[in-house]
Amino acid sequence: MAGGWSRDGAVQDQIDASVEDAVKLARSRLPDGEGLTHCQVCEADIPEARRKAVPGVRLCIRCQSKLEEKQPRSTGFNRRGSKDSQLK
Repeated sequence: MAGGWSRDGAVQDQIDASVEDAVKLARSRLPDGEGLTHCQVCEADIPEARRKAVPGVRLCIRCQSKLEEKQPRSTGFNRRGSKDSQLK
């Protein structure tokens, strides 16, 4: 049930859009192509189990973890349609 000036189902549309955006972001971060046997940053061996589990892998676990720490995290709050986002 939507309230105010929004139509019925508007809240679910926002939720669906947030999920779709998160899936697109995750897919864009997936490696593609043939994986490497050695990390392209530190030259450490990439175990065969990791190469099988993550097709296209290019980094060892340590370097991948460092990279992911630097990437911005989602706030989990959908600002589409919020008053704050319309004022900026």
